[in-house]
Amino acid sequence: MRKVVNYQHFNGCVAVARRRGISAVLALALAAGFAAPAPFAPAHAQGRPDSFADLAAGVSDAVVNISVSQAAPERRSGAGGGGGGAAPNLPRGTPFDDMFEELFKRRQQQQPPGQTERPQRRSNSLGSGFVIDTSGVIITNNHVIEGASEVTVIFNDGQRLRAEIVGKDAKVDIAVLRVKPEKPLKAVKFGDSDKVRVGDWVMAVGNPFGLGGTVTVGILSARNRNINQGPYDDYLQTDASINRGNSGGPLFNTAGDVVGVNTAIYSPTGGSVGIGFASPSSVIQPVINQLLEFGETRRGWLGVRIQAVDDQIAESLGLGRARGALVAGIDDKGPARPAGIRAGDVIVRFDGQDVRSSTDLPRIVAATPVGKEVSVSVMRGGKEENLKVTLGRLEDGERQAALGGGGAGGDVKPPANVVQKALGMELGGMSAALRKQYNIKDTVNGVVVVNVDANSAASEKRVQVGDVIVEINQQAVKEPGDVVARMAEAKKQGRKSALLLVANAQGEVRFVALPIE
Repeated sequence: MRKVVNYQHFNGCVAVARRRGISAVLALALAAGFAAPAPFAPAHAQGRPDSFADLAAGVSDAVVNISVSQAAPERRSGAGGGGGGAAPNLPRGTPFDDMFEELFKRRQQQQPPGQTERPQRRSNSLGSGFVIDTSGVIITNNHVIEGASEVTVIFNDGQRLRAEIVGKDAKVDIAVLRVKPEKPLKAVKFGDSDKVRVGDWVMAVGNPFGLGGTVTVGILSARNRNINQGPYDDYLQTDASINRGNSGGPLFNTAGDVVGVNTAIYSPTGGSVGIGFASPSSVIQPVINQLLEFGETRRGWLGVRIQAVDDQIAESLGLGRARGALVAGIDDKGPARPAGIRAGDVIVRFDGQDVRSSTDLPRIVAATPVGKEVSVSVMRGGKEENLKVTLGRLEDGERQAALGGGGAGGDVKPPANVVQKALGMELGGMSAALRKQYNIKDTVNGVVVVNVDANSAASEKRVQVGDVIVEINQQAVKEPGDVVARMAEAKKQGRKSALLLVANAQGEVRFVALPIE
């Protein structure tokens, strides 16, 4: 059936079309009543559910409350056998002196004679957790059960079971518990946290303030949050209401899969302000698997100390843009040294994965199997080089460090002490007098900072008197004249900043980028 076009209406459509930049052909189609194309909507966009009731009902029985008891002995009583405990060391000379003395006399009189120590009291705390295996494997946060003498799991139906701690890891704040139920438990499974996008719906279930069985809903509001809680911070951020007691509880996607473990909140008031953090499933699953298999973690270890690459450091190294992880130090007994990795290298790829920032590298290395040979791409002298390294085990490296292993060596004779000014600092050649004055270790060599201008960039970057400049632009310096020469070279090359390797008196080094004057 042909539709009749009203030409007056058509002329009006053409006029509007011209003002809006639409073709007359489209105006004719609109006038004839053809449907305009629908606004663009991605096919993969997640629609808002009419209700979360079915989702909540399907997972709630797998979410548990964690009750933790800690034994804490009371103080012993004072001499005399009164048993009430000595009065605390209160300030004297106040109008309440007589009242406090009378109060503690009464407490001593009420205590049974001869008792010299009160029984242990029990400190209880509450958290959340969830079942991942019907046989009784439960996940929670490490901080929920830290220091526990007794852990009890409370289920949705009121059942209470004593739990054993299979393993725990403070670095990602995860603990694995096991209970022995009489019948199989309701369990939930992990989903892929890498597939959850900012703006997707998420649901938290847990035990806020000990209330139990609480469901809150929100969206994933950010990814890759570093909140300085540990070396592998990579938190999901959500505005689903999370409060104290939610720790250890699951964060679900709309399919009912666990994509995170609720771990922390940002809260100036102590309550929810709409910013909560969950450890992503992609980070915690390998740790959980290791704890279940070995009762401990077995992380990859590279044996380097790294720092962030900012814009000034990137410019001084000719990286073009800030990226990668800057190697600030090498462990003498770690895998990196024999592989040829050096201080000053910028690691940009590791085992086929891009290292976008210094926070990426520890997570990638830790998740790589111990003993695996991997390819490492570093930027060195403005060029990319590929190296091969066989990873060690992080826990072995930590034990070695605790016993005093590692560190850098090298013997360099101290040059004459000549003071020169550069980069807002006064610099002196290493000497026995300066070593003694600033307690500089014998293994630390370079140029000594003897004064720092308070208004200089060096002061802003926290370079201090007694620090030692070891390298400039990845070239060793032994005397103040070397510093001046390196600065002149950098300026001639058109660089706006210079990269300094600075050591403190104990030999701990870091890179500092300073603008060239």
